[in-house]
Amino acid sequence: MKTRALPLVVLAALLAPVSVLRAAANEVKLTRSPDRVRVEIGGKLFTEYCFKDVPRPFLYPVLAADGTEMTRNYPMKKGVPGEVEDHPHHRSLWFTHGDVNGIDFWAEGSDKKGKIVSESVDASSQGGTGVVKARNKWVGPDGTVHLTDETTIRFHGTADARFIDYEVTLKAPAGKPVIFGDTKEGSMAIRLPLWMTPSHSQGRGKKHEGKGTIINAEGITNDATWGKKSTWVDYHAPKDGKVYGVAMFDHPKNPRHPTWWHVRTYALFAANPFGKHDFENLKNEPKAGEMTLPAGGSLTFRWRFYFHTGDEKAAKVAAQYAAYAAGK
Repeated sequence: MKTRALPLVVLAALLAPVSVLRAAANEVKLTRSPDRVRVEIGGKLFTEYCFKDVPRPFLYPVLAADGTEMTRNYPMKKGVPGEVEDHPHHRSLWFTHGDVNGIDFWAEGSDKKGKIVSESVDASSQGGTGVVKARNKWVGPDGTVHLTDETTIRFHGTADARFIDYEVTLKAPAGKPVIFGDTKEGSMAIRLPLWMTPSHSQGRGKKHEGKGTIINAEGITNDATWGKKSTWVDYHAPKDGKVYGVAMFDHPKNPRHPTWWHVRTYALFAANPFGKHDFENLKNEPKAGEMTLPAGGSLTFRWRFYFHTGDEKAAKVAAQYAAYAAGK
């Protein structure tokens, strides 16, 4: 018995360091500072949750497992070679909406726009998962609070992938309902770098020759994905001999699941459950996608971002979505 047990003991001793190293490589560390929360996985920067003195909270930068930048730098960092400096309200990765009680919280740069103001931020991590819990108030130009939210963002990763689970619970004030207007300008969004895009017009007769691909769960690609309903969309492209991608998953319990997608070939990528008349070209029904949250009521949305290597097949995006839908 002893001679048989010895090899098992030796094997266990050899395997233990491997499991410890694997756990360390995926360990999530969150560091809070006055204006942001830094998220590291395996000792490497993944992203930062930026929340102070900004038009709305956002995640920037967002890096792949090997450090490749997966979102645009502008407007947080200007003058980056190869970047198109348009739509300054496209801040890396964020949640908002373009019509809340008639106020635009999507755009910025005007005193007529709304702002999402941070009230509190808590950060914690345990082993392979990091969690940011935030409370925000949606403030109109005159200082009126139209809405509050409780946002929970979970971070985890593997050797070659990164995940962000974004959950937001929207709460109406006790004495007034909240109306989410029907507009394409929303809602859970990410602005990708130019190198990820398919070929597309840049206006004024200019065209960008891109190598990227947009594809949804139904196999529809590129421009044709805009305004379609789908459980997931994947955006991927080659860079330096390797393919990188990001898929966004719409949770099956979300209102109006599967959602419509405000996804553009110039690198805007957003899930929008409110923009029905824009997406379905219902010109005579401008309020078709409007949603009213009763006074004192709440509404919860959930999405997952999956940052991967390979195209949607190599990254097994459909299987990853199935796991997410099953609660994994």
